[in-house]
Amino acid sequence: MDDASMVGLMGRVTGTIGPGLVGEVIVRVRGGAEHFLAYAADGTGRIERGTVVMVVEYLPPRTVYVTAAYDS
Repeated sequence: MDDASMVGLMGRVTGTIGPGLVGEVIVRVRGGAEHFLAYAADGTGRIERGTVVMVVEYLPPRTVYVTAAYDS
């Protein structure tokens, strides 16, 4: 999967993301759902488990930078 096809996809946080934490998200991709290591795109935010996020950067093979999709 190339970088451009991952950017903009929506996912859900399955492991809390935050400063000093490597989180986890599940994203629907390639006809299924896959888990990726995740970091907050702003580098300082905390994103809790269950939050819907959008991929803003993809680092192959299994790392994404995300931001919350909706304001809370």
